[in-house]
Amino acid sequence: MKSKITLGLIIAALCQVLILSGMYVVAAIPFWTGTEIHIRTIPVDPRSMFRGNYALLRYEISEMDADLLPDSKDLRNGEIVYVALKPGKDSYHDFSDVSLEKPDSGVFLRGRIQNRYYEDNASYFRIKFGIEAFFAPKDKALSLERKLREGGTAVVMVSSSGRARLKQVINGS
Repeated sequence: MKSKITLGLIIAALCQVLILSGMYVVAAIPFWTGTEIHIRTIPVDPRSMFRGNYALLRYEISEMDADLLPDSKDLRNGEIVYVALKPGKDSYHDFSDVSLEKPDSGVFLRGRIQNRYYEDNASYFRIKFGIEAFFAPKDKALSLERKLREGGTAVVMVSSSGRARLKQVINGS
């Protein structure tokens, strides 16, 4: 009986280690196999007493006109969308297209609809890509906050599935 309990505990511990290792590998794949792109950021006040030291980032491609998506009236928060990007001037990647279907080729970001809002008789979606916060030590986060007031550049690694990870933030656009 004791050996069965010990074996069960070992298997449970191994399952936990495997699950955590799998989560780490999935999160790191864009760093290992991804394509590096640069995206312009929009200045945002990055300080929060509750979440720690980080710079909060917004992107032009995070705000989407609802008319660009088919059947936008049926879309809910959390719906997955794919934003295709094309190389623009000055080594930045700019918006090309948005779709509910994963593109067959090219650079694209996989995101989720965060919320819908209305402005000037138009409807917009806010999309979250998982690259909206850049964590840094306190001094670096405060310095980055001051430097990003005029905008900046996010260096992002994007995997072939569209999953993105923030590599670094450079001040100035």
